[in-house]
Amino acid sequence: MSEEHSPARPVKIAILDDYQGVAPAMADWSPLNGRAEIVVFRDHLSETGALVARLAAFDVVCVMRERTPLTREIIERLPRLRLIASTGAGNASIDLEAARERRVAVAHTGYTSHGAIELTWALILAAVRHIPAEVASFRAGGWQVAVGGDLSRRTLGIAGLGRIGSAGARIAGAFGMDVIAWSPNLTPEKAAAAGARFVTKDELFRQADIVTVHLVLGKRTRGIIGAGELGLMKRSAWLVNTSRGPLVDEGALIEALQNNVIAGAALDVFAIEPLPADHPFRTLPNVVATSHVGFVTRESYEIFYGDTVKNIVAWLDERAS
Repeated sequence: MSEEHSPARPVKIAILDDYQGVAPAMADWSPLNGRAEIVVFRDHLSETGALVARLAAFDVVCVMRERTPLTREIIERLPRLRLIASTGAGNASIDLEAARERRVAVAHTGYTSHGAIELTWALILAAVRHIPAEVASFRAGGWQVAVGGDLSRRTLGIAGLGRIGSAGARIAGAFGMDVIAWSPNLTPEKAAAAGARFVTKDELFRQADIVTVHLVLGKRTRGIIGAGELGLMKRSAWLVNTSRGPLVDEGALIEALQNNVIAGAALDVFAIEPLPADHPFRTLPNVVATSHVGFVTRESYEIFYGDTVKNIVAWLDERAS
């Protein structure tokens, strides 16, 4: 065995996209002492050539969800890469076939959906009560600037009634909302079991005062919400997306917001992340947005990084046996 791939040589580990600089503190990395050299990168590189140059010397790459996609082109240009340690139960932005062909192992971690569920409701409340505008006015020395609305007796439309959508239905019930739901595979029985009433896709967009999106991104669901669906919505309705940006046709949403076809959008996810500084979502007055922080909680990070350490140790032990 060559020295480059000898189990005795400390492997080089890259931790990518640690935006907050917290990865070292979110887990006990000491089991890797003497076995690995760890480098943490807080910035994000989206250009393929620059990313390949950065990662060329590393045996292990730790990715946080889909922040840095590992495409076939990238994987094939990293001959030293032996392990991709991804956070979450799955990661659609990793080319698993390319990894298998290059004999690159891929490991995943546990996950909790509490953060995404809670942030969805933080955005809903921020939108209907105009919290960003009220906070800005308060900090500028002003006072009340808007009239909010109640959630009670309003209709919540849930597109996607999985784990997060079902939790949203239960929370909506506590607010006294009527809950309707639709997804491509949803049945009336499944909707009722989650505390929602099944409707067609068109009915969901026509009837809801708030539409919240919790679909899984795939070939069938990419762009599943477009100009047609937005045009069905009430002018007073809000669209909330904390799932994946490409589920919604971004151009159609921007046009709808600019023309006040709907009241506004509350967003945590985008087609391109990080969102470009000059993107319209940053300046449109009827957008309430956060920078994909639905899963960014201490509890989630402790699971992600703690399991990442365990996965790397297990891989090293198998490699040494």
